[in-house]
Amino acid sequence: MGFYKETKALVKANIRDYGMYIALIVILLTFTIMTNGLFMSSRNISNLLDSAGYIAVLAVGMTLVIVIRHIDLSVGFLAGFLGAITAIFLTQMGLSVWITIPLILILGAIIGLFNGVLVAKIGIPSFVATLAGMLIFRGALLQVTEKTGTIIVRDEQFNAIGNGFIPSIMQINGLHLLTLLVGFVGVLLYIYNEIANRRNKLTYGFDVMSKGIFSVKLVLISAIIAYITWILAGYNGFSWTVVIIIIVVIVYHFLTTKTVLGRHIYAVGSNPEAAHLSGINVQKITYIVFGSMGMLAALSGILFTSRLQSATTTAGTLFELDAIAAAYVGGVSSAGGVGKVTGAIIGAIVMASLSSGMNLLGVGISYQYMIRGGVLAGAVIFDVMTRKQRG
Repeated sequence: MGFYKETKALVKANIRDYGMYIALIVILLTFTIMTNGLFMSSRNISNLLDSAGYIAVLAVGMTLVIVIRHIDLSVGFLAGFLGAITAIFLTQMGLSVWITIPLILILGAIIGLFNGVLVAKIGIPSFVATLAGMLIFRGALLQVTEKTGTIIVRDEQFNAIGNGFIPSIMQINGLHLLTLLVGFVGVLLYIYNEIANRRNKLTYGFDVMSKGIFSVKLVLISAIIAYITWILAGYNGFSWTVVIIIIVVIVYHFLTTKTVLGRHIYAVGSNPEAAHLSGINVQKITYIVFGSMGMLAALSGILFTSRLQSATTTAGTLFELDAIAAAYVGGVSSAGGVGKVTGAIIGAIVMASLSSGMNLLGVGISYQYMIRGGVLAGAVIFDVMTRKQRG
């Protein structure tokens, strides 16, 4: 009974963090039952994660932008424009992948910094500044693709980013060995990180969950990681897109939870005036967050162009809205100061799962938009209600 009460209290106190995981599990189970298991097939899960990749990296950056109480509407067409520039560099200018990708990421960061200057230095509201950027990059995308239309990319190394998989050492009963090893290492690192965090909290006298609840959490999360790894290993293993998503999550999770910069970002989001009075350079934080958003928009454009193996005139359409939706579904607060990188990824997977499941069930595109809109509205209502309860 004590275990049940503690679990109930823990879930209630952290409903914002656990709500999205519960929603994802419900969606996965529902579509698995309705499609007679087809939804959770190795091929479908692999395709689902790959299709979510370019939105997932945008959602990570968007989460930090919303955390500091801003918004960036330019990232969709910025991703499309930089994806087209990537294709031009590779096809018309003959640059190698190893030169092109760093150049595009740097260009994205510079454009993001410029947005940051407009917002933090000049004082233009982020909605207006980035709306202008959206229109500019929409026009720029049409300009660079005006003569050629769709630009086909035939560079195999580049196209492997969006369509390739990590190499297989060998197959064991049809399972991808290297993927299994990566998943096993991931489980070990997760367990080590959680135990180390718990030990540090105990050292400094912070409240922690009981050993029983902590053990159940470790087992459940480890089992989920292992199961997803096993599913992917049954197809072609981890794709390079999934590997890139994992790297982005690890880097940004570390930056936001283990560094002074991360603490400053959340401090600015919670109360910009108090953060300024405490000595935090609010302008600098805004520059960094918008610069990061621009770089991730560039990465999103690279992933999308690589997946399609071409740059199109409509690339980037509604990307920014999908990223904002994923961020809110992932638990970011419209009031600022609250939101996790891992939540953004879960939000992107939730939205991709809805699209994949409805496609398998033959749901019309009109109804799909309405259902996804309803999910977004539900996430924001949930955010407002939980903030009111915390009072």
